[in-house]
Amino acid sequence: MSAEPSVYRQPGFLPFLAARVLAMFAVQIMAVVVAWQVYDLTRDPMSLAYVGLAQFLPMLFLLLPAGDLIDRYDRKWILGLSWAVEAVCAGVLLWLSLVHGPVEAFYGVLVAYGCARAFTGPALSSLLPQIVPRERLAAAIAANSMIVRASTISGPVIGGGLYALGGGELTYSLCLLFFAAGVLMLSLVQVRYREDSRPLEATAWKRFTAGIHFIRSRPIILGTISLDLFAVLLGGVVALLPVYAQEVLHVGPTGLGILRSAMAIGEVLVGFYLSLRPFNRHVGMSMFFAVAVFGVANLVFSLSSLFWLSFAALVVAGGADMVSMYIRSSLIQFSTPDVMRGRVNAVNMLFIGSSNELGEFRAGSSAAWFGAVPAAVLGSLCTLGVVGGWMWGFRSLRAVDRFEDAAPKS
Repeated sequence: MSAEPSVYRQPGFLPFLAARVLAMFAVQIMAVVVAWQVYDLTRDPMSLAYVGLAQFLPMLFLLLPAGDLIDRYDRKWILGLSWAVEAVCAGVLLWLSLVHGPVEAFYGVLVAYGCARAFTGPALSSLLPQIVPRERLAAAIAANSMIVRASTISGPVIGGGLYALGGGELTYSLCLLFFAAGVLMLSLVQVRYREDSRPLEATAWKRFTAGIHFIRSRPIILGTISLDLFAVLLGGVVALLPVYAQEVLHVGPTGLGILRSAMAIGEVLVGFYLSLRPFNRHVGMSMFFAVAVFGVANLVFSLSSLFWLSFAALVVAGGADMVSMYIRSSLIQFSTPDVMRGRVNAVNMLFIGSSNELGEFRAGSSAAWFGAVPAAVLGSLCTLGVVGGWMWGFRSLRAVDRFEDAAPKS
């Protein structure tokens, strides 16, 4: 029996979770409110595409430099600064709501918001292994994923409800408050497992591309993150929720908040189970099965005109996504040396950002061209096609049994 304490008793872990929950709460509220507000101003599905694109383009250009900085400087300080910038963005959105600013100004703020998020994701993923010991890392990943996802259940519901009651002024004020509180909680986090070594690459370009070379040299990791990229990029339906809430299901902003929370409910339920009974067998096939279930659930949502069925389909999709995220995160963390975590996680976040923000652009533009329902159905079918293609193209990933199999061979 290990003498190490429970992961929840690790110094710094609970303040880290509290800080991340507060920030995630703000992110979820802002995601619902900005999407609804922009769509309400324009009534054009293409505007939802621009919401995703405005956040993705800064991440595209800044993630690799961000990963390099995270490996070279204090990760907790960088994370706190990025949350502070996101708080400023919430404040500007509050002002735009008060003065009824043009939709172009909202896009401009989202660009700055995307710049901050380029640092937030890699810093969060790279900081966690410095807070808990390696033997508690898998449990920390499961607990972190479950508790953070729990914060996304009430965030969208409250965000949609408060927007219906008080508009953007009330909701953006709450976002600013939560980002600021997250920065304060982060100051209580104790970093106990930082390694003193630093990257030795002479040029900035070599440092930037080290994470890419590391991932390319490991087909198991490349297959894992690229599977998630294309499955969500082609099959995600989150960007179309405002259209479905208003024109298909007729449930308004409150219903939109509930739909946004549905995936989080599935993620929390599965995440809670994984925190109690984490698995480390047949992880490759489990990954493919989870992504296939994600695609089927999105297909059911795409064809549904019943609110309860749409809600249930999104719950199932969220649970499948949690399994996929648990496997992906564990594979990356177990196989990456601490000195390279920032850059490797930056590349991973670039894939995730591409699947989420660029996926929103794909979904919005497809809906503008073909209609929301045909675009969602086509995307779900593409996800299932990706699963089949990756099972054939990444046979080493399909054969992975344990997380340790992805570790570098000595």
